[in-house]
Amino acid sequence: MSAALFEPFTLRSVTMPHRVWMAPMCQYSAEPTGPGAGVAGDWHFAHYASRATGGAGLILVEATAVAPEGRISPFDLGLWDDAQIEGLRRIAAFLTEHGTVPGIQIGHAGRKAATKQPWEGRGPVDPATGLGWQPVGPSPVAYADDHQVPTELTVDQIRAVTERFADSARRALAAGFQVLEVHGAHGYLIGEFLSPHSNRRTDAYGGSFENRTRLALEVVDAVRAVWPEELPLFFRISATDWLDEQGWTAEETVRFAALLREHGVDLLDVSTGGNGGPARIPVGPGYQVPFAARVKAETGLPVAAVGLITESEQAEKIVANGEADAVLLGRELLRDASWPRRAARELGAEISAPAPYGWAI
Repeated sequence: MSAALFEPFTLRSVTMPHRVWMAPMCQYSAEPTGPGAGVAGDWHFAHYASRATGGAGLILVEATAVAPEGRISPFDLGLWDDAQIEGLRRIAAFLTEHGTVPGIQIGHAGRKAATKQPWEGRGPVDPATGLGWQPVGPSPVAYADDHQVPTELTVDQIRAVTERFADSARRALAAGFQVLEVHGAHGYLIGEFLSPHSNRRTDAYGGSFENRTRLALEVVDAVRAVWPEELPLFFRISATDWLDEQGWTAEETVRFAALLREHGVDLLDVSTGGNGGPARIPVGPGYQVPFAARVKAETGLPVAAVGLITESEQAEKIVANGEADAVLLGRELLRDASWPRRAARELGAEISAPAPYGWAI
């Protein structure tokens, strides 16, 4: 019995051994200040190493900030400084050694920055801790009532952000990653510029579709210029804000995906939501898969699907039916680090294992 889910998948010069991948999920577990700020530590190594030995074909390391003020929380990973390379290099090397392709997502939190660790509650960090800062965004519009109003970025500051993405891409390459993903989803900075819900600008970066997508394409171009031609570049998007005409729409996602392909993006990581407002999201098994399927069908750009994909047969059907080229598992891999191995057994497929785990195959 063959399983589409466990067929190799090649983008540029990189071949993922199969189509079960780990989605980027913030751990909020780095040191917030001092020489260790934003540095990957033992928790991060153990977290990612366990999913590699569990059989993930590709691991995308969590949203890693391109600037200190671009962190979602003070406890996020960063790649704004060369001192942050080594901790990530240790992770990438282990993943590579054990047959998992190492990838990393880089991003800027924009108006959703300087917030608490999620288990500490919503909203900005307590000013009394001395750990917060003033967020920035496309417009002075807060994400929610309990968030700070961001400072509107100037055009010069926007250009500086683009340079930060390119600099972080260089560091990701130095750390040994083979796949890079630009974070344009979930209401963080690039996604804020895309959506008219959060972007109220009247200059070249606001208003029309062409203007709202300008920053994203400039970032992609800057990153692609320093990211090797032989290595794939992903872009993560929220295919809809779930705000009807008030926000970013599925139709705009399809139009934008075609542009991303022209600018050197190799795969669209399709999620939804996260930009605030009165969103009504019909959450259920595979609820975001149709958005990925539409992009693939209408543009030919490879896609990965994510969102409540929890069962092996469900994942197999998504890939076998051509709705997506791969599935990205998030919380399911937090619950079961060896989900890929279990799915392979259930589907009658073969998957390699580290020699010390051979007893269990």
